[in-house]
Formats: sequence, structure tokens, C-alpha cells
Amino acid sequence: MIKLMGAVVILIATTWTGFEASRHLNERPRQLRQLKSALQTLEAEIMFGHTPLHEAARRLASQTPKPLSWFFEVFANKLTKCETTVKAAWDESLQETWKLTAFKRGELEIMKQFGETLGRHDRISQQKQIMLTLSHLEREEMDARDKQIKYEKMVKSLGFLSGLLIIILLM
Repeated sequence: MIKLMGAVVILIATTWTGFEASRHLNERPRQLRQLKSALQTLEAEIMFGHTPLHEAARRLASQTPKPLSWFFEVFANKLTKCETTVKAAWDESLQETWKLTAFKRGELEIMKQFGETLGRHDRISQQKQIMLTLSHLEREEMDARDKQIKYEKMVKSLGFLSGLLIIILLM
């Protein structure tokens, strides 16, 4: 009886691990779409609304879902409460909130590069930088979708099958 209960616990744990890994693969493309949407909103705020950057970041924090809203909230707070540059506030905000997202290293580099140009140029140049960032994020999103399609089912099955293997080896 105890062996059977242990086997069920092992199977549930490994299957759950597989489903969590699958969820992470599913989250990345969704969060990339949200990030692209947020940057397009930022572009509209800069180009048409002439909104100050800290206020635009606050609006983005209220409009985007978590965990991206946390990033824009931290960024807006750093701009208003600390005597810092836009680049430093952007980098610190990335460091604080990046681990809460499903993004990979490539997206971090893209966002760091974007942060280096944020607030340094006129509106037209800033719009071009946003468009460049959006094109890079589009490429990353396509890569994330490909990986999701390719590996999502496999990871779920692997979790279940590794549990079965462990049970067979222990019995």
C-alpha cells in the first residue's frame, strides 16, 4: 500500500513538473505580445500625447497585465522618486522584475538596448527606436512560438514518462 502511494506521489510530482515547464513555454509568446503592445502604447503616448515618460510608464503599468505592469510601475517610481537617469532607472527596473517574467536572455538584451536610447532623442528618432525594438521582439516572438509548438507536448509527456520510469526503477 505504501509503495502504491509513493508511486502515485512520484507520478503526480513529475507530471506536474512537466506541465509547469509547458506553461512556461506557453507564457513566453503571450508576454512578448503584451510587451509589444505596451511599447506601441508608449510610442503613441510619446508621439501623439506628448506625455512625460514617468506618466506614460504609470499609464502602461495600469493598462498591462502582470508581470509587465510591475516593470513599468517600478520604472515610473524610479523616475519620480530617485535622482537618476532614464537609462539607469530602466536597467534597475529590468534587473528587479526580469526574473518574474518568462522572457529569455535575448529579450533582456533587446530591452537593455532600447533603454539606452529611451529619452535621449527627439520624438521621431524615438519612434524609430521603438519600431526597431518591436521588429526585434517580433523575431523573438516567432522563435518562442516555434519552440512552444515544437516542445510543449513533448515536455508534458516527458514529465509523465519520467515519473513512470522512476516508479519502474524503484519497484
